[in-house]
Amino acid sequence: MDQLNQQHDKGSVFRVDKFVVPVEARQEILTKVRMTHELLRQQQGFVQDFLLEQFSGPGEFNLVTIVEWESQAAVDRVVPIVKAAHERVAFNPQETIARLGVKADIANYQRLPEM
Repeated sequence: MDQLNQQHDKGSVFRVDKFVVPVEARQEILTKVRMTHELLRQQQGFVQDFLLEQFSGPGEFNLVTIVEWESQAAVDRVVPIVKAAHERVAFNPQETIARLGVKADIANYQRLPEM
């Protein structure tokens, strides 16, 4: 894993957020996700994003977002921008997730080298 961590600046970084969202929290979570993604799409280094909702299968997570960034440097530049934007509108993601009973699994990923 150390080798992968050392290579994270050499290509795209994928932010993958997976959520278990109760039915009654769906609309509020989707509104907040869409608001955040509108901001992300305007940032330097943004490549593409996806908002996915599970419609079948036994998987645990029913909402997944994926954002592709050009590099880890792009991610690092965007983090304080998003934090400041959330503060301006009094949105605290951790508080919202806890209040709505949402379970989240959030991490950055990179492509594995071709075999």
